Amino acid sequence: MISFPNAKINIGLYITDKRADGYHNIESIFYPIAWQDALEALPSEKLSFESSGLEIPGKPENNLILKAFHLLKDSLDGHAAKFHLHKVIPMGAGLGGGSADGAFTLKLLNELFELGLANEFLKNLAAELGSDCPFFIENKPVFCYDRGIRFKEISLDLSSYYIVVINPSIHISTAEAYASITPQKAKVNLMEVIKQPLSQWKGQIENDFEKPLSVKYPLIAELKENLYQNGATYASMTGSGSTVYGIFENEPDLKNQFDDYTVWKGKML
Repeated sequence: MISFPNAKINIGLYITDKRADGYHNIESIFYPIAWQDALEALPSEKLSFESSGLEIPGKPENNLILKAFHLLKDSLDGHAAKFHLHKVIPMGAGLGGGSADGAFTLKLLNELFELGLANEFLKNLAAELGSDCPFFIENKPVFCYDRGIRFKEISLDLSSYYIVVINPSIHISTAEAYASITPQKAKVNLMEVIKQPLSQWKGQIENDFEKPLSVKYPLIAELKENLYQNGATYASMTGSGSTVYGIFENEPDLKNQFDDYTVWKGKML
C-alpha cells in the first residue's frame, strides 16, 4: 500500500510565548501543498525500513516512520511492516516533510491492517512524534496554536492560485532560528486577516523568523523579492526557514531564474 506524504507552508508565523516545558507557543496558518514524498508499507514478518531519493541524515531508528510504527505497536497485534520511503521534500526546510512522513505512517498502518482507529486517536499519537505531525492526519488548512498541535478550522480556499517554492539549501537549525526571537503577542489576528483578499496580505502577514534570519542570510530576502518581481501576489519564508514561497494568480514563467536551487511549483490545493 502506497501513500504520498505532502509538504505544508506556514501563512504567517508568530512566536507568542516560551513554555515551561521548553517548547514555544505559536500562531500560524498551516496550508498543505502538493509537493510529495512516496511511502510504501507492506505486511512483513519483521519490521524494516529503507529509503531512496534524498539522503536522510541521522540514525534510522530516529526516523519518524519507525517511531510512528512503535507508537502503534500495541494496536498492531503482532503485525510488522516493511517500509520504503522515496524522499523528495527537502529536510529541515520549514516544509514539514518529516512530520508528514510520520503522520502518514500512522494513517497508512491504520488502513493497511484495518485497525479502525479514529482521527482524534491518531492526532494524539502524532503529537508524541512532533509539533507539526497532528496537522497531517486531516491535512487541511487550519489555524494552528499552542505548540503546533492544536487547531481551529478555517475557511481558506487557495485552489485557484499557483505556488512556487524555493529551497536554497541553507540549513537553519531550530535552535539557531529561535535564538533570534523574543516571544510576543501576534501583531495581527490571523483568522481575520486571511479573510481579506490575498492582495492585501503583503505587509500584514509575517513570519517572525524571517527578518532576523534574512539579516544573517540575505539570500532569503533576495529570493522573496525575486518572487514579487516575478508577479507573486504574496511571498514569505515558511517555518523556521530557509525555504521561501510565492503565491501567484497565474502560472508564472520563471525563465530558469532559480536553477541553482531546489524549486517546486504547482497548483495550490
